[in-house]
Amino acid sequence: MQFRTFFLFLAGVSTAAGAQALSKSDSALVGRLLSAEDRRDTTAAAYADGLKHADPRIQLIARRALARSLDARFVRRDSLPPLPAPPVYPEPAWRLRYRALGAKNDDCAVLRAALADSAWHVRLRAADLVTAACSADAALVRTLRGWTATPDRASRSPNGAAWQPAAHAMVALAHVSPADARRLLPAFTGSPSPWVRTYAARAAAVLADTQALHALRGLARDRNDNVKEAAIDALATLTGHADDALYAAALEATGYQAVRAGARALKGATASGDLRRATIAAGNRLRRDSSETSRDARVEVMARIAEFADAADVTSIAALAADFDCDVAKSAAAIATKLGAATSPRCTPFARPLPADAVRIALGDEVTLKVIMSPQSGGGAFTVRLRGDIAPIMSARVLALVRSHYYDHQAWHRVEPDFVIQGPSRGDNEYVGNPRFLRDELGPVPHARGTVGMSTRSHDTGDAQWFVNLKDNLRLGRDYTVFGEVTSGIDVVDGVLEGDVIQRIEVVAARKP
Repeated sequence: MQFRTFFLFLAGVSTAAGAQALSKSDSALVGRLLSAEDRRDTTAAAYADGLKHADPRIQLIARRALARSLDARFVRRDSLPPLPAPPVYPEPAWRLRYRALGAKNDDCAVLRAALADSAWHVRLRAADLVTAACSADAALVRTLRGWTATPDRASRSPNGAAWQPAAHAMVALAHVSPADARRLLPAFTGSPSPWVRTYAARAAAVLADTQALHALRGLARDRNDNVKEAAIDALATLTGHADDALYAAALEATGYQAVRAGARALKGATASGDLRRATIAAGNRLRRDSSETSRDARVEVMARIAEFADAADVTSIAALAADFDCDVAKSAAAIATKLGAATSPRCTPFARPLPADAVRIALGDEVTLKVIMSPQSGGGAFTVRLRGDIAPIMSARVLALVRSHYYDHQAWHRVEPDFVIQGPSRGDNEYVGNPRFLRDELGPVPHARGTVGMSTRSHDTGDAQWFVNLKDNLRLGRDYTVFGEVTSGIDVVDGVLEGDVIQRIEVVAARKP
């Protein structure tokens, strides 16, 4: 059915019939509609059955499912009936002070005052804005030096901070007091906290001297892949291909972020047999991992295979053209073909069974989750209502992950206090997510403050990481799915610091409307 014809057809669909009790066959039809949408199947017979059904709920599900399948961006989303708006929350007063710093980041007196702000988000922002221009401000330097006394603090009070002040101060000192930063560097690189070691790598990148390079080379071998990634990114800028051996070693890392960093750093390296074998081995290993959310790392590895491989590797590369990820399969086939062996991509995407609760959520059952923060991260809790009225499949998949305790004891790894908080990830990183992608379910609910969206790297690549909008981020509506909204505890959300840990997420309400 052509897109224009489809919408003309919709105009004739009656929605006057009242909602009625549904039979088992009706529920089965909803399941077929949702499955077709999740497959992006534009030819499913379920659409015709749903569009002519007497119940307006099923008609709407059918309209929406077909529209999303026909148009990846669902540009006609506003043609659907209006949905309830998310709650409206005032912003905390400190956020205005946070924003004001952005326009005054060259005023050392302003930054010095902000380092004593009542809100840690403002203090940490001020530290991040410090540059060498403030080197002569003795009071500012003294404050930063004082913060570095607690790099190993592992817990915090509700309005306090743990390791974060020391980590941010370490990077700031690298700008304004390099001698202090050099003195502190060994203690920070040896910290038991991978968060602190990551910031140590960033400080070393600023110092950029012999001691710092030695520290970075050690951190590039770190047991934590986030630390490894930060160190490799710094070395790639400071030493270039002098450290190709470290970058190649990172191709064997478990964390996809470190593999990606190593592959990126190897761009432009002198091709050798060792590099050819290392990149092809990485390509094979990532395929065996069978994680769709490893795609960014795999794309970078395939780029290096294309750069380094020669005709002797063509058989191994042609084998990579059979994959669960069609993008990777196409890339491998193109490389093999260029090397002289005409190869067609053969991709078999993973099947996505419909999650158990998708039908009942699509038909109006409400589910509320309680996100309980660890006492070591300040404690507190907030509740999230899943928006099954717009994203029933994603809501059901998130619910299944909650019930499996997937999110328990994981951290919010990305905190941008005037944008979003994001997490959790089993690797505390943007590039490590649930092994199976979650499809987008774009809709008309705006990304208002307090709404919860799904992190993606591109269309239909949901990685199961949440982001909570800390302000109205309406521009995100084009690309990101809203699947929930905060219904209480927005102050707890506002107070999250980088690395704060979710103790557990509970299902606190699951009821029919």
